[in-house]
Amino acid sequence: MLELAVLGSLHETPLHGYELRKRLNSLLGMFRAFSYGSLYPCLRQLLADGLIAEEEPPPESTVPLAGRRSKIVYRLTTEGKERLQELLTQAGPSAWEDESFGIHFAFFRHTEAEVRLRILEGRRSRLEERLDSVRTALARTRERLDSYTLELQRHGLESVEREVRWLNELIATERQEANEGPRTAGSGQRQEPAADDAGRERPAVHEGTSRASASGTDTPGRQAAPEDN
Repeated sequence: MLELAVLGSLHETPLHGYELRKRLNSLLGMFRAFSYGSLYPCLRQLLADGLIAEEEPPPESTVPLAGRRSKIVYRLTTEGKERLQELLTQAGPSAWEDESFGIHFAFFRHTEAEVRLRILEGRRSRLEERLDSVRTALARTRERLDSYTLELQRHGLESVEREVRWLNELIATERQEANEGPRTAGSGQRQEPAADDAGRERPAVHEGTSRASASGTDTPGRQAAPEDN
């Protein structure tokens, strides 16, 4: 998980150690307590494997941090980019677990649509199994639980149910976009208006814009009225 988080962060831009620590803390901190003591062994291993490289930044680009100058910038190598893509294509059960799913989801913009959908569906399946298990256990032990323990059980149950509803919405969106057209990794960015044959700008089609509005029709099956001459 940490390897994916480091490589994914460096894919965005080269980072020096302080910036990388901040980014990983904000990313991993949402899913688990992040130990800085685990970062540097991971960086040393990635360096040894040739997946990242160290660079000395130009003096003018070095900024003071905590009274010292950062001398090392980490960047992704070609091998590192290939390893990142390999990690991003993994959609098996390990990507559905609580910690791993969050990290994979954080880099969905770099993940192919088919892989995104498999991970979302796998995560939903895992949570539905968990719901069945918790409901069965709760039904068996309800009478033996005190009110506080019972409320805690209900709170956990409601949290899982909310995530399942959230996953249902994401899966529906992914399928709708797949039906509308292929969506490659990193897509979803705003498109600049294109020019027509006469050199006039055509309105850009943004994510979420219907095909009808993009083509100039008001509703499916009804064409826009021609302009007056």
